[in-house]
This record gives sequence, C-alpha cells and structure tokens, in this order.
Amino acid sequence: MKTWSAENPYLYTLVITVTDAQTGKLIEVIPQKFGFRRFEMKNGVMCLNGKRIVFKGVNRHEFNLRRGRAITEEDMLWDIRFMKRHNINADRTCHYPNQTRWYELCDEYGIYLIDETNLESHGSWQKMGACEPSWNVPGSLPEWKECVLDRAASMLERDKNHPSVLIWSCGNESYAGEDILAMTEYFHRRDNSRLVHYEGVFWNREFNQISDMESRMYAKPAEIEAYLQSKPEKPYISCEYMHAMGNSLGGMKKYTDLEKYEQYQGGFIWDYMDQSLVKTDCDGREIHGYGGDFTDHPTDYHFCGNGIVYCDRTVSPKAQEVKYLYQDLKLSADKNKVEIRNEGRFADTSGYTFVYLILKDGDEIYRAEFDAFVPAMEEESYPLKKLGIAVPELEDGEYTYRIRAVLKEDNLWAEAGFETAFGETTETICAGAAEQAEAADRTDVEEQVRAAGQAGAAESSFLKVVHGDVNFGIHGNGFTILFSKQEGGIVALRYDGKEWIIKPPVPVYWRATTDNDRGNKFSVSSHMWMGAGLFFGYRNADVAIKEEAEKITVIYTYHLTITPAAETKVTYVVTPDGRIQVEAHYYGKAGLPELPAFGMRLRLPGRMKSFSWYGYGPEECYADRMEGAKLGIYTSTPEDNVSPYLMPQECGNRTGCRWLTVEDGDGHGLRFTAQGEAFQAGVLPYTAEELEMAAHWDELAPAQYTNVCIYSAMRGVGGDDSWGAPVYPEYCISGEEDQVLRFVIEKEESRNQK
Repeated sequence: MKTWSAENPYLYTLVITVTDAQTGKLIEVIPQKFGFRRFEMKNGVMCLNGKRIVFKGVNRHEFNLRRGRAITEEDMLWDIRFMKRHNINADRTCHYPNQTRWYELCDEYGIYLIDETNLESHGSWQKMGACEPSWNVPGSLPEWKECVLDRAASMLERDKNHPSVLIWSCGNESYAGEDILAMTEYFHRRDNSRLVHYEGVFWNREFNQISDMESRMYAKPAEIEAYLQSKPEKPYISCEYMHAMGNSLGGMKKYTDLEKYEQYQGGFIWDYMDQSLVKTDCDGREIHGYGGDFTDHPTDYHFCGNGIVYCDRTVSPKAQEVKYLYQDLKLSADKNKVEIRNEGRFADTSGYTFVYLILKDGDEIYRAEFDAFVPAMEEESYPLKKLGIAVPELEDGEYTYRIRAVLKEDNLWAEAGFETAFGETTETICAGAAEQAEAADRTDVEEQVRAAGQAGAAESSFLKVVHGDVNFGIHGNGFTILFSKQEGGIVALRYDGKEWIIKPPVPVYWRATTDNDRGNKFSVSSHMWMGAGLFFGYRNADVAIKEEAEKITVIYTYHLTITPAAETKVTYVVTPDGRIQVEAHYYGKAGLPELPAFGMRLRLPGRMKSFSWYGYGPEECYADRMEGAKLGIYTSTPEDNVSPYLMPQECGNRTGCRWLTVEDGDGHGLRFTAQGEAFQAGVLPYTAEELEMAAHWDELAPAQYTNVCIYSAMRGVGGDDSWGAPVYPEYCISGEEDQVLRFVIEKEESRNQK
C-alpha cells in the first residue's frame, strides 16, 4: 500500500455504487479519490506516517481582485502551482472552509491543510489591542453553542474524506470558553484521525485543553525558543507569523532556524495574497484600491496588503526568500565537493537532476550535471572527482560555486528543468600583488588631501582645470566635469559628449517609509533624516580643491541641519582616464537616531533603458532578506525595478553590488564600481521623497528622470509584525557611528568589447 503525503500525494480511486435493492439495477456510480495516511501525536510531536512533520505554510484567503471572494478553478490552479513551485507545503484556510475544489487540488498536488471553521469574533474580546472579554461571543453563552457546533459539523462532514486535511481548527481569534471547547470535543469524538487546533487558548489558559498543539500568532523567535526549551507538553506551530505587509519578510530565517527543535513544527505566513479590489481613478485608469478608496470609513486602509503574491496574482520579490527557506533540500558546493542534505520526510532525490556551476566574476565558466540518490532525512557529501566533475584551473577572480536541484520530468505543477532548490558559496582567488593593489585602492582619500586648499589654474598633459567665479571645470581625454562651488557638487558630467547629470549628486539618509517602518514608529523617531538629505547646510567655503599632475581632488563638506549637529564629507578624485573616485563619509554623533540608509544619489537625464549589476538577485533584497538571492550578473529596467506594493514605499534595493551600470539605449552607459566593500543600490524612476508622498501608484507623475542611489548601508525591512516589531539590531544603522561609502564613476564600455 502506498501512503499519501505532500511529497508523494498518492491517491487511490474508490468506486461507490448504489443499486436498487428490489431489482438490483445500478442507480448511481460515485468515484471518490482518497489517500492512506496516519496523522497522530507521538511523544508530544505531530507525526505523519510515523515521521515528524514541519509545516512550511501560508494563510490563504479565497480572493480575486475583480470578483472579491468569488474565485475560479483557474485562480485555484494558479495558487496551488505557485505554492508547490515555492516549496510551500501547507495552507491554513483562514478563516473559513474553502471551496471543495480546493481540497481536491490539495489532495492531488500535495498540500497539508488546517481546515478552519467559519468563526471569528475578534472585536468582542480585544479592544485597541487590550484583552477585554467582558462581552465575548461565543464564550460560554448557551445561546451560541448550537450555532458554532453546527458550523463545526458542517465543515467536518463535508471535508472528512480529504487526506490533505490533517487538522481541524475551531476558528480564529474568538477568545475561549465552553462553546469552543464543545467544538473540540465534537471533533475528537467524531474523528479520531485528526488533531484540533485553536490559537485562542493563548489568551485564556483556563481552556488550554481546546487545542492539541501550542499555537501562537506573531510570537518573536526568542519567545518561541524559550517555549521549546521548557520541555513543553505540546508541540508548537505559528498559525500566523512573518506579517508580509508591503516590503517585509525580513528576518524569516530566524524562524526557520527553529526547526532544529523537535517540537517546532513550522508555521503559516500571513498571508498569501494582497486583498485589493480594482477601481477606476478620476482619469479612468484602473488602480488597486484598498480601504477608504470606496468611501468606506472607518477603515484599516491598506492593511489588506500582506501577501507574498500581489492582488493580480503576480509574484512579489518576497517569494524569493520563502522559496529558499522552505526548500527541503539543503545544498552547498565548493571547488572540491557538493553536499546534499535531504530534509524531506518521505521522498528521496531520485526525481532531481543536480547541476553544478562555477561562475567567475558573475559569468558562468563551467557547468556539469549529475544524479544523486539521497534518501529522506539523510545527507551525503560527494567529492567532485567521484561525480566525474573536472573543475578547470582557476585564475585570479571571484568565484561562485552553485548547486541546483531541478526536476527530471514534468509534473502537475512545473516542467522538467524547473529549479526547486539551490545553494552556493563564494571565494576570491587573489595573488599577493593584486591584494596589495586592492588595499591601496581603499586608502582614505580624505587623508591624502586633509590640508587641501584653493590653487591657481593648472594644466598638465593629462588634465586641464579651468576656474570660474562659481564653477570650475576639469577637461580630460573624452570627458569634462563641472564642479560648482555654490551648489556643492558635480553639476555637469560628460563622456564623449553625453551628459549624465541633472542635479548635483548629494548624500542621502532617507528611504521611503515601509509599512513596517510606520508600524514600529521608526519614521517618527528618525524623521529628521528626511530633512537632512533635502535641506543640508552648505557654504561656498565648504569646498577644497587640490590639483596635481595626475589627479584632481575635490572635497565638499555638508553640514546636516539636525540636532545634535553632524556633517558629511564627499571627496572626488578625478584621474586622466576619466574615472571619478568617490568617498562619502558620514561622521556619526552621539545622540542621533538610527539611519534609514546612507549613500549618494545621482539624478540622470531621461528614462534610462536598462541597468545591470553584479551582485545579488534576481529579485530585490535587503540585509535581512537575502537568503534566497544568488550572486550573479543581472539586467533590469528602472520601471521593472519598482515593486508594486499596495502602497508606494521603499523598493528595488540590490545588495552586494560589485558594480552597476546604467545604459540609455543609444550606446551610452555609466558605470559604478565598488572600492573595497560591495555597495547596495537602487535604480528607480522616482525619488524616496516622491514615493513617501504617494498613497497610490497613480499619484506619481510619469517618470522624466532616472534616480541612481549607491548605498553603504540600507536598513533591513523587518517583518515579525507590522504594528510594532522592530528591525533586528544587526540590520539597523546607528546614527552614532561613522558610515563610509567608496565607489568609482566612469564611462561604461560594452561588455562585449571587454
């Protein structure tokens, strides 16, 4: 007999016939698909077919942006294929039973279900965040008992034959009492093949027996770990965690790392999909509307935008992190071996082809494929030589060793060749001389010109400097740069006659506020940084110029209009080859709040056609959301780099950038290269301030410029919840400490010509 699981959803077909007892005539034939599986509690651990299970789940509402709660089979097929492609193995039907077809698809494709009764009375016991159950329903009120029992019975009797349903849930956020306890007793009495879930007992331990498992919402990883270390009676799940509102899902790894505890049995991300409805704006354009857009007041506004999938069923960048952290195969590779740890409970690795890759400085230079048989819950290490993989001799450069697991054959949810898991490591092979040269490049240019002052006009065979009353220009072979004494930066930059500057590059300290920033009041505590970047103090005397035969050094000092006072110095070193070495140095000051970001912003003319980067991708990523990103060379456009979260906010960040190029589509390009530490970057058609002021995307004017931001640091996005949880300290930027950013600006040559 074959058993059913999400990894191997094997179904049998039972044929039920109805005959006339008198004549023996066949009246009806009913085919019913079903699966054999055993779900039980063993020694305080939930087990499926004898194996401890880990739910890698989401909370899914039935939703369509045009039809509201009315969804089609096409919608459901998209949803379940998305889940399987992103290693999601479980769904909580928040907060009501779903269409029957969904259960059939979960049986067929392999998704574990918490089937939840249609019950929620949140407002009857929790007011403005405080637990106050004085008029809680259903509570222990006898007039509600039969009503909630009827809902439980209706759900159970309809869904009892689906192997995908592992757990019955008594409902959502309705406190606790005798009535909900009666629901649990009914579930146990009527069906001993499943367990019962109810989170509400967390708020009323007098009814702890309602739930077979400890279930909490938005508990912090440290709180969960403390529970798991207390030798608890019940296993733990997070029925809601990682509140994925807007640009979020930062720090998810802290939760998945808890899988090392036997009684941690996973969780369900809140939630699957943004619940936004299409509406027409004043100009007849369709927009994604949210609370208040339909004259509905009071409202929670855009608090319906919590999905890892946008409301139009397109995939958000957050899904990249989910797919990686939920993958069953944990893979790693280097130049000598690959390691495969199969954390699946039932399936071995025979259904995968493994692909080993080597990338040098982002470009693929070697590829090999192999098969590997690793049983469930086992791991193997394979020397490359035993796999017949002959790694070429590696010269100086940065190397990424990547292993991918791809499907051997087509299945219901993806075609052969689809990648389900990956792992990679990176190393730099660098000779001693090259290391010394790199160290020299990192020398603090500000120290070289500490005493720099105004000098007379100078001319050499390499560079020509022309001084005016307000500006001074540098001419070289194929380029000109105009610096302003009055405006405080570069006001013109031309390579081969192409102008690249609209406004002087300036330091930036602000990013557009995320939903989580607003929820944890970060934008209140650190609001001064928005003004610091817009309204800095600068005087003509705050520029120093040093002219030498082979380089020109220009230093600008910006006085930040904040309290306590602080300053940033930006140093430009121009060399005869047209390269501009940039160093932006923010000097931290005790008493200043955390920074949203620190970097330099350049506004380029027109709409740039594309940009490329050697860093992490392909989706946007942040310091606390980059586990699922891969190091490589990627190309996008400023428009495609906008992540259409329900409310405009910070988006499009790229981490670990070794270089970034922007191209105008007419053969002209500008290149930014990291000096020392890799930088973070954003290329967008909007500024942070424009995003900050918009409540909907249609409020933003058509883009006329391209904004390039190069950052030394960008605050993480957080995601434990969206109403107070802070970003973890290791992903924050202290305003009391220095920040230094170093990069080079130069003309971009076509990669095909290099």
